Amino acid sequence: MIIAERKPLAEILEMVQDCKKILVLACRGCVTVCSAGGEREAEILASLIRLGLKKAGKEAEVVDDSLVRQCDREYIDTIDRFKGKYDAIVSTACGVGVNFIANLRPDENVFPALNTTFLGGSAEQGVWSEQCAGCGDCVLHLTGGLCPVARCAKSLMNGPCGGSVDGRCEIHSEVDCVWQMIYDRMGRLNRQDELNKPAPIRDWSTAGHGGPRTQIREELTV
Repeated sequence: MIIAERKPLAEILEMVQDCKKILVLACRGCVTVCSAGGEREAEILASLIRLGLKKAGKEAEVVDDSLVRQCDREYIDTIDRFKGKYDAIVSTACGVGVNFIANLRPDENVFPALNTTFLGGSAEQGVWSEQCAGCGDCVLHLTGGLCPVARCAKSLMNGPCGGSVDGRCEIHSEVDCVWQMIYDRMGRLNRQDELNKPAPIRDWSTAGHGGPRTQIREELTV
C-alpha cells in the first residue's frame, strides 16, 4: 500500500491562510491503514487548522468529509454536494489523490496535507517498511520474492556490496542486508544455484523517470 505522513501543520496553515471556507477531505484507502489520512486524521486536522487560523487572527469555516478513494472518479464526483461551499480542498490522500482531484476540479484549489513516502507493508503496530519501488520491471521471481530495488540501499542487482557486516547493511546498520536475506531464502528453497546467473544491466526507463506513465487493460475499458 501507499505510505504517507502528515505535513507539518505550519506548512498546511500557510497553504490555506487566505481561505475562508475549507474542506478537509479524507481518503478511506491506503492512508487510512497507515493512520495518516483517514477520517479520524482528517477530523483532527480540521480542528487544528481551525485553531491555527484563529490563533493567527483569521476566521475560517473548516469542515471535514471523506471519500472511499480519491484516485477513482466515481467516488470523487460525490463531493459535488459541497460545490460552491468551500474555496479550498485540503486532501489527506496520497499524492495520487491530490493529482486526481486537481485534474477533475480545474477551477478549485486542492492542497496536499500529506507527504507520500513509499510503497510498503505493516511490519508491526505503527511501523511500515518499504517493500516496493514501483520500478515497472519486477524481479521478484529471481530473488525469492524479496526486492533488491527497494530494499537494498544501493539497489544492487548482482548480490551484496562489500560493506555488509553480519547480515546488516553498511549504510543503515539497523537494517538487514536484503541480499543476505535473498541468499538465505534461496538456500531454504534449494534455489541458490539460480543466483549464479549474473543480472543484466538494468533498464531504469521502466521506473518512469521520463513519466508520467499510463497502464491500460483493454479488457477492462468500455
